[in-house]
Amino acid sequence: MTRSELPFDSAVATGKGDDGTTGLLFGGPRVRKDDLRTEAYGTVDETVAALGLARAELHMKEQYGVLSRNFGGLGDTILRLQRELFVVGAELATTPEARTKQADGVTRVSKAMVEALGDTLVEAEGAIELPREFVVPGETRVSAALEVARTTSRRAERRTVTLAAEDQGIADGHILAYLNRLADLLWVLARVAEQAEARGATVARPDRTRGRRAAASTTDTHGSATDDR
Repeated sequence: MTRSELPFDSAVATGKGDDGTTGLLFGGPRVRKDDLRTEAYGTVDETVAALGLARAELHMKEQYGVLSRNFGGLGDTILRLQRELFVVGAELATTPEARTKQADGVTRVSKAMVEALGDTLVEAEGAIELPREFVVPGETRVSAALEVARTTSRRAERRTVTLAAEDQGIADGHILAYLNRLADLLWVLARVAEQAEARGATVARPDRTRGRRAAASTTDTHGSATDDR
């Protein structure tokens, strides 16, 4: 079905995907919507949406005049990550044949993007108290949204690892390192969000110490159940 065959006029719907296929960046043959590549960039898109929920919560606090200064530039950081994930999605949505059309930082993850995530991670770690135990998400709405984004980004990473086994260009690039670093950063940002509202992380085992000051070292473990770093 083509757009002209739709029984209504829409600037968004075309009808071309009604057969379960979708187009990729820079053209080429259409692929199934459950293709490895589509699964990978689709999960990245889910991560962007989850981050949007965290950012919306911050906007709501600002609107009602209850946004603590302790949040600092968290909203700006989240928006930056959302925009960078469009670059991640663009790289994943490009076939090997069209890879020469990609540009670093625009349609392909660059080394500089990975390094910048590391810098942001270290800065955030140094400003908070880090739990020394696995934590249970849900202390605040902002931190919970960031945890959803973190777990979704881990799924995006797993989908990308699967794709990389069949696409050497993905395996040789910076995208896997970016996604791995992103999930680490989102875990730390969730702790930033908690402590911005004077809340500490709830540890999975209540008999353990709640946290320690992030001085020169980082957490031994993190996440809700696994350590994928």
